[in-house]
Amino acid sequence: MSNDQPPGQPPEDDPFRKKPQEPQEPTPPPGGPPPGAGSPYGAPPPPPPGGGSPYGSPYGGAGGAPPPPYDSGAYGGDPYGGTDPLHGMPPLADPAKRFLQRFVDWLIVTIPLALIGIPFGIYHGLTNSSDDLDDIVAGANTGGQWVFQLISIVAFVGYDTLMVRKVGQTLGMKLMKMRVAMLNDGSTPDTGSSLMRAAVLWLPQLICCPCIWPLILAIMILVDKPYKQGLHDKAAKTVVVSTAQ
Repeated sequence: MSNDQPPGQPPEDDPFRKKPQEPQEPTPPPGGPPPGAGSPYGAPPPPPPGGGSPYGSPYGGAGGAPPPPYDSGAYGGDPYGGTDPLHGMPPLADPAKRFLQRFVDWLIVTIPLALIGIPFGIYHGLTNSSDDLDDIVAGANTGGQWVFQLISIVAFVGYDTLMVRKVGQTLGMKLMKMRVAMLNDGSTPDTGSSLMRAAVLWLPQLICCPCIWPLILAIMILVDKPYKQGLHDKAAKTVVVSTAQ
């Protein structure tokens, strides 16, 4: 038998044949292994005093302690969270006292307006002896009547806005021992919230619905849960609470 290799294939002991590489152990650097128990990147940083993550507390406190739990039912928390949404809130004002308070405030503004309205001829339609309905309506639609209407809007809305913004209560509320508070934190309403509340409360009553609008507000206060808010309170995000001790 011939020992010759097939043509085109180098012999097994060919010194020019590429041998497969075998894994080699890394050569340690001169002077011994680096510090850090043999890690080529060095030892990890020491933990901070008191233990915990070496990068600091994830909550920003000492020792990695989490912050105290958030009371979602408190007066300054989520107004619709928690098992008791009224937890931490002063007692809500009694609806009957709220209706009486509104009548007192209405009188406080209406009596001066009744005197101011005399020069503007607001009673012209009432004293007109004419049987013609057109004459009565024409007398009620004079320029003086429109000016007085504007004065009335400014008086009612302005009175409610300024009093609530300044001390959180109108004179009627002070008499009935109650005040207006922001639902989220119990603070006195700012100018925007006070104006929104007064506008929703008085404008529909003064412009188009003098009988229906107070009735709608009263029903809302009676049926709303849990805060007994009228539409004006919902618009301004306020509640009416008792100040009686």
